[in-house]
Amino acid sequence: MKKCLCSLAALLLMTLTISAQEVKFEEYDLSNGMHVILHQDNSAPVVTTSVMYHVGAKDENPERTGFAHFFEHLLFEGTKNIPKGEWFTIVTSNGGSNNANTTDDRTYYYEVFPSNNVELGLWMESERLLHPVINQDGVDTQNEVVKEEKRLRVDNSPYGKFLEMIKVNMFKKHPYKGTTIGKMAHLDAATLEEFQAFNKKFYIPNNAVLVVAGDIDVTAVKGMIEDYFGPIPRGEDIVRDFPKEDPITEPMRAKAYDSNIQIPAVMAAYRTPSFKDRDSYVLSMISTYLSDGKTSKLYKKMVDDKKMALQVGALDFSQEDYGTYILYGLPLGDVSLDDLIVEMDEEILKLQKNLISERDYQKIQNKFENNFVSSNSSIEGIANSLARYYMLYGDVNLINNEIDIYRSITREEIKTVANKYLNADQRLILEYLPESDKE
Repeated sequence: MKKCLCSLAALLLMTLTISAQEVKFEEYDLSNGMHVILHQDNSAPVVTTSVMYHVGAKDENPERTGFAHFFEHLLFEGTKNIPKGEWFTIVTSNGGSNNANTTDDRTYYYEVFPSNNVELGLWMESERLLHPVINQDGVDTQNEVVKEEKRLRVDNSPYGKFLEMIKVNMFKKHPYKGTTIGKMAHLDAATLEEFQAFNKKFYIPNNAVLVVAGDIDVTAVKGMIEDYFGPIPRGEDIVRDFPKEDPITEPMRAKAYDSNIQIPAVMAAYRTPSFKDRDSYVLSMISTYLSDGKTSKLYKKMVDDKKMALQVGALDFSQEDYGTYILYGLPLGDVSLDDLIVEMDEEILKLQKNLISERDYQKIQNKFENNFVSSNSSIEGIANSLARYYMLYGDVNLINNEIDIYRSITREEIKTVANKYLNADQRLILEYLPESDKE
């Protein structure tokens, strides 16, 4: 039976590998420093136009947090040639959709159109870059939008501040100690001139990558890109010199309180390397091993078998400069938070002392193969990956060969990395408690 299972796993792996088609692309630079990536796929009459800017929450003045996320909203307000409030109307009336998102490291805007509207998408993104209207009216409008988003997603959301509380305790020097959404008092205090200066500094062609993916005529699109983006002047080069964190050499403990919860939670957080580091890939595999699905080690043990936890998991929250590896659990009944930590530590200790089984190793590999295929299954997903791999990793080819990194990771390497980073004297224990426990 075991031999049959191994053969089935090998067949599944081979099938997934065959299904992962190579993503072909062309990349080049405009004279103003904007990087361009084109991916042609004429299988469906759809095109994605997108721009990723290398600006996120970590680039903000610490007294003016929230600017990067604020601009995610503000740059939909309108431009010299797109009246206020008309952006979304133009997109939807031409059969398209659009969105944007911000992290601590980058901001991403994109449109999905029928392919006959590729020029419209390019014109709109060039307008956002060249002719944004940043006035007090737009700032005031979006200030209220951002405040409502914060109330909904953070202030009134159960466990909505857990990552914020981890970051503020894990990072003492690096700007990752802040939040992506920022502090509303900082936005209230900011002047119009400060918003305009932020735009001038970061929303420049030499701090951006433009991706056009889908049903395109490459030669025609190149001409459009030159027409719309070529004349945009280059901005001043951006210099980043963020402070480095001192190593964590002794255990830390902290408490945080949330008025939206009744059941406490506990988190064990470890500082880890950038997502560009090979060790980060290994830590991602460890997360899958520990908590991906109901047959994973932590869930099976603590939720199903011992019935100690309502929920338990492991999260590899990796970013451009550092990562944070988080184990978390919500207790069931009278189980204490310390009891959850003990049980999670036992599973980490097993990883540090023993090699995982061949069967578990193959199971992880299959999941990563499946995720790799899924990530490149849509034009929208491909456009995002092309922009991200260029902007944050410096290697667009990862869209095709990142899976080779996972394939090359050994069971021995998993053990080594667990010993390197997941140690009790190198972590934060955060008790995340109901507000009523504060007394």
